[in-house]
Amino acid sequence: MRAVVQRVTRAAVRVAGEVVGAIDEPGLLVLVGATHDDGPAQVERIARKVAELRILRDERAAVDVGAPVLVVSQFTLYADTRKGRRPTWNAAAPGPVAEPLVADLVRALRERGLRVATGVFGADMAVELVNDGPVTVLLEA
Repeated sequence: MRAVVQRVTRAAVRVAGEVVGAIDEPGLLVLVGATHDDGPAQVERIARKVAELRILRDERAAVDVGAPVLVVSQFTLYADTRKGRRPTWNAAAPGPVAEPLVADLVRALRERGLRVATGVFGADMAVELVNDGPVTVLLEA
């Protein structure tokens, strides 16, 4: 499982022009992708890291300050660009495997007391954000 975590002042995701998930205050945007052999251990590791990562102002974590989190599924995090100019997506888990893992991540973050907004799995999404810092961190489990 991979996650790109961005510290943001605000972020939103739209599907067909409609906002489906948003955070309107400082928090985290988490783009998450899953691979074939991911499971509960990887979900737990990413959830813990996202919640406890000290990248908010004054070296605080989302769980410390109750910062909101916007989780957006993104299979393209597993793009393989080593050959040619056209990425392959073979390392990305198929929807029936990845969708429950992303839902489990959202659940694990909420169990830690975080407010979590989401995109729509598999949808064509437009993500808007204001990166604060900028601060962007790659997590892998």
